[in-house]
Amino acid sequence: MRDEAIERGEERGASEAAGNPDAVLNPGDEAPPGAPSTGENLCRDCGGTGQRDGAACPTCGGTGRVIEAISAGP
Repeated sequence: MRDEAIERGEERGASEAAGNPDAVLNPGDEAPPGAPSTGENLCRDCGGTGQRDGAACPTCGGTGRVIEAISAGP
């Protein structure tokens, strides 16, 4: 399903709410977009380019972005 969405050029966006069962998640995502205590970050595997070894990065699905947990502090 994720690969099909990427092939259609669909990217996740701010309009996708947490808990949306149709949200496109990538392997590097820790949570759905908009989930509490999360934020968007650059993919560490591709440096935010979305490309790795001449192909779409498998971690971020070619978007260059991942959703990660935000630490609340010490």
